[in-house]
Amino acid sequence: MMRLPVRALLGSAATIALSAPVYGGVATAAIAAPTGTTAPASARPPGPQTRADLATAMRGEAFANVSYRLYAEQARREGLSSVADLFDNAANIELNEHFTKAAALSDLVGDDAANLRSAISGEAYEATTMYPRFAQQARSDGDGNAADRFSEIAGDEARHREAFRTALGVVQTGRGTVPAAPQVHPVQVTAGTPKVRSEQTKTNLDTAMHGEATAYAKYTLWGKHAAKEGDADVGRLFTGTAGVERQEHFAEHADLAGLVGTTHQNLTKAIAGERYESTTMYPRFAERARAAGDTEAARFFTHNADDEAGHANDFQKAKDAMS
Repeated sequence: MMRLPVRALLGSAATIALSAPVYGGVATAAIAAPTGTTAPASARPPGPQTRADLATAMRGEAFANVSYRLYAEQARREGLSSVADLFDNAANIELNEHFTKAAALSDLVGDDAANLRSAISGEAYEATTMYPRFAQQARSDGDGNAADRFSEIAGDEARHREAFRTALGVVQTGRGTVPAAPQVHPVQVTAGTPKVRSEQTKTNLDTAMHGEATAYAKYTLWGKHAAKEGDADVGRLFTGTAGVERQEHFAEHADLAGLVGTTHQNLTKAIAGERYESTTMYPRFAERARAAGDTEAARFFTHNADDEAGHANDFQKAKDAMS
């Protein structure tokens, strides 16, 4: 996963996540362990600081997962297939191991009704509050391209909210039809510089990217859970919406923000972020969790620190080989 230097982005976005209503849905979601990751029924729920640290970790892991996918695509365009595979492998670990385990410790996945209610709340916030405000700020700062994109995505999120509301009605009453999954129109992101001027717009793009990445990760877990429980239509709705959040919304923000650079630049960012997490962030989280008596979370944070150190070393070797 990436952080700080890589994401001088993530610090402010994580703070926003913990103060916004259910933005990204991590801070306030309530639910049961995801598929294949069940915490002991007798386990004591994590304390408030540990839950906050888990929320920060989830947002970071989700952001790293999606960013590394884009970095992998850029590496392939440059003919660097081994580096692309390295980014893809790290991306899979960030989502399928780190995010998923943090979700289990945070009780992020529950029954379909709980998951749909959380999704409705998050989409409503984005559609009616966050994106309209971002669009207004971007327009007043002269970033009309970003303003148009924020307004367009606000409309998408409103449609997602309505689809989830309809699905919730079906789940609760057993009547009606779950809406079909939205069609995904992938956006390609190539190496480039920011297409916006205002520092406020850049900050808002960063916040939006973290939210879209987190939504993608959550919806992916909720889709798998629904499918496992035999609710295939709800599973498809979650999974299809996840695709829109990652391949359209996140990608459009990333293009405007200039998130993707050359592979050499992307490796440099990734190394800095992984080193920050392995030497500073996760050790600090582990120490706080141990002090609070949250031993399972402490073990998880320590394990992640080791993983991220390995990612940093692998990325450094790949960068050195390019020199």
